[in-house]
Amino acid sequence: MERYLLMLGILTFVFSQRFAFAESRPTTVSAETVLATLEKSHPRLMLKGDRLAELKKLMETDDLLKKVAQDVIKEADKCSAAKPLVYEKVGPRLLHVSRDCLRRVYAMGLAWRLTGKEAYAQKVKECMLTVSEFKDWNPSHFLDTAEMSHAVGVGYDWLYGYLDDKSRQTIKAALIEKGLKPGLEVYKKGGWWSASAFNWNQVCNSGMMIGALAIADTDPEYAQTILPAAIKSLPKAIASYDPDGAWPEGPGYWGYATNYTVYGLAGLETALGKDFGVSQSKGLSEAGFFPLYTAGPTGTLVNFADVGMSRLRPMSVLFWLSRRYDKPALAVAQKELIAKYGGGPMDFIWYYTPPAGKVAPRELDRLFRGSVELAVMRSSWTDPDALFVSVKAGYNQVNHGHLDLGQFELDALGQRWARDLGSDDYNLPGYWTGKQGGKRWEYYRLGSLSHNVPLLDNQHQHAEGKAKMVKFDSSPSSALAIVDFTSAYKDCASKASRGVAMVQGRSAVLIQDELELTRKCEVAWGMATDAEINAEKAQATLKLGGRQLSATILSPAGAEFTVESAERQPPEKDNKGVRRLVIRLKDQAGAVRLAVLFHPVKSAEVPKLKPLAEW
Repeated sequence: MERYLLMLGILTFVFSQRFAFAESRPTTVSAETVLATLEKSHPRLMLKGDRLAELKKLMETDDLLKKVAQDVIKEADKCSAAKPLVYEKVGPRLLHVSRDCLRRVYAMGLAWRLTGKEAYAQKVKECMLTVSEFKDWNPSHFLDTAEMSHAVGVGYDWLYGYLDDKSRQTIKAALIEKGLKPGLEVYKKGGWWSASAFNWNQVCNSGMMIGALAIADTDPEYAQTILPAAIKSLPKAIASYDPDGAWPEGPGYWGYATNYTVYGLAGLETALGKDFGVSQSKGLSEAGFFPLYTAGPTGTLVNFADVGMSRLRPMSVLFWLSRRYDKPALAVAQKELIAKYGGGPMDFIWYYTPPAGKVAPRELDRLFRGSVELAVMRSSWTDPDALFVSVKAGYNQVNHGHLDLGQFELDALGQRWARDLGSDDYNLPGYWTGKQGGKRWEYYRLGSLSHNVPLLDNQHQHAEGKAKMVKFDSSPSSALAIVDFTSAYKDCASKASRGVAMVQGRSAVLIQDELELTRKCEVAWGMATDAEINAEKAQATLKLGGRQLSATILSPAGAEFTVESAERQPPEKDNKGVRRLVIRLKDQAGAVRLAVLFHPVKSAEVPKLKPLAEW
């Protein structure tokens, strides 16, 4: 019996390891077998005929789905009235044209399939013929080529039976010459995006797969090379969601990266009936929660990295992720967003209603780990005036990253008080030169000087700096996170930590920094805000949107607030009206503790400070 149990244990262990291996590495795909299960008929990408029939039937009883269809038709009508696309680059990019083509193909193509009105199909045909005549799809900035290949691939597939033979051949030839062949060159030479762990990987690989699958019945040689290469490459980027679904390029780029991850996986599913194990990812299975938790009560996202003040809006991938990973809360959230803001073509295509059952309530606080670490805390999910704070750790060299380790953002009373200014113009000289001393950090929005982080001698954090969330705790009445960002300040400090806590029954937020300085220097604390500021010594009153927030310096004694401008001159973005609430401590040495309390009510009780080691 013991021998039997031992053998059973060994087999269980081996099975578990094999399963874990299968989740971390997709099935090896060969050129000879990759198309063995190809759906030969059209349409086979994203929305097959049986799925469309199912959705049309569901529209008879589902008012929200019916509304989405109506929204799609409205969008299609706008696209139908738009001027023809023109080859016109902005800086080095044709990307806006590729995206406009994609928008038109999906909206008008779906409107045609829903209504049968030939005018929509004719417009899609004209759109594809127009871009087929472009001199190229700008392969020097390959996102442009990938998105155009996606657009033309779907349009060709959906309209296959509608197109006359001449148009079909013209469009296919353009897809091959201007899309797939440039992609094959990248795979052949091991181009950088095929090894990237960030959004270029998902966009370029998925665009190539979709284009190749569109013509795989007549020209299989392209898919036989592209699909194995893309399926090998794509998991490198999907691994960036590990382990909790966070996206290191920020919530803004989460949408771009995740949309294209799902486009690629959905294209494989509908055309081949499988995705070769690529979707077996713990991080991706949790990814849908990242934008939901990183949106404050104002609806504004935590805007770290190269994004702007973006807001939570419908994200069709939540339907796909909900169905694929059995996460009903994601579909419920997406339906709420659609009811409020409207839907689009992919909301219709991926529409999903989970089986009846209880959806677990969201936690007030969550920690996301990985190459970016983010702690988010709030006082309520239902109160629009709720308190919300985030704090960020990770690595300053992450793609699209800023020098912002320890950055906090704060919502209260329906306003975003502590904010991130976001990206600047991507075409500025040296914008992408981001190593230590690089031109990128001279731009105010990207370096440390604009961020809500400590500054030592008014210098940027080290560009190679890393930070770790060393403690995170959540209880019904409080929450806290502690960041160790010593390596970002290694030129001036032997230890640097930031604690962020919701205190006093989640009615106030405490920001507490502790530094061990290795030499005498100025220590500065700053926060960017759109609010008007009235600062009087250790007390400041912020006014925004008719509401007021108080800030109080709890440590060190004698420290005072000052107000500085965050406005800049061209060619940088001007940051008009943005101010910085600042504390400057001259000639500091040794141990320094700087603590600020934010509270909507002036009479809030002042908490007793404790060292971060005792939090």
